[in-house]
Amino acid sequence: MKKLLLPFAIAGMMIFSLSTISVAQDQEADASQDTTEMAASEEDTAAMDTMQEEEPAEEESTGSITTMDEAEPEEETPQSWQKVIKDKFIEGGITWMSPVLFCLILGLAISIERIITLNMATTNTNKLLANVEDALASGGVDAAKEVTSNTRGPVASIFTQGLMRMSEGIDMVEKSIISYGSVEMGRLERGLVWVSLFIALAPMLGFTGTVIGMIQAFDDIQKAGDISPQIVARGIKVALLTTVAGLFVGIILQVFYNYLVSKIDALVNQMEDASITLVDLLVKHKLSK
Repeated sequence: MKKLLLPFAIAGMMIFSLSTISVAQDQEADASQDTTEMAASEEDTAAMDTMQEEEPAEEESTGSITTMDEAEPEEETPQSWQKVIKDKFIEGGITWMSPVLFCLILGLAISIERIITLNMATTNTNKLLANVEDALASGGVDAAKEVTSNTRGPVASIFTQGLMRMSEGIDMVEKSIISYGSVEMGRLERGLVWVSLFIALAPMLGFTGTVIGMIQAFDDIQKAGDISPQIVARGIKVALLTTVAGLFVGIILQVFYNYLVSKIDALVNQMEDASITLVDLLVKHKLSK
């Protein structure tokens, strides 16, 4: 069940990202078409203005006054945050924004899978130790082993491994608990290396887009032969948008990473404390026999 969760999460987020990219591409195509239509309309407007210049000056001034009186300022409707993000995604360039988006999707998928797994691994150690102590008093090691086998979580798994070596002595129980504790800790930390990779990779991809955007700006200046704000602004805008996107992805994944690390540390401390208490219970049970 846990192994199937991550592929489904990744597949769902990949489908969402692909749909977002396709919508962004469609909007970019529509924007270019609108630009062409606006250019054509501007030419028609220029032609109409030329024809109107041939009319008498009095009619022109009267018409302009009437037009100024009738013109009313249009109210700008606030855009939704989804529309703003899509527009910035298009302006930043799909080539450099898509890898940053994929880092966010994969990092979130792994983080969510780890959060679910770690929450399922959390065990009430006080209750488990009380049940093991009652089982040792009533049915011995076999009864305690049955209790730990039917309990979910890494703490119960460590208890089971220790109880299986009870016949070999307390020293072997301690060695078994220490060895299997390392194995369980490695399982808890599985996947964190990928989250840390995406935390480092997303800003690097953003900075790469920044460098490419600056190079594009200088190329445009060289082709135009003039330092115009409109020419420079396009390349710098792409550079800044990719940088912001990479930094935002890194910040979001860093929050999830720190939460996962703190959760794992809490579980490891819980395992160590519970293991010491188990050894004390086994020594007490052996002395009472």
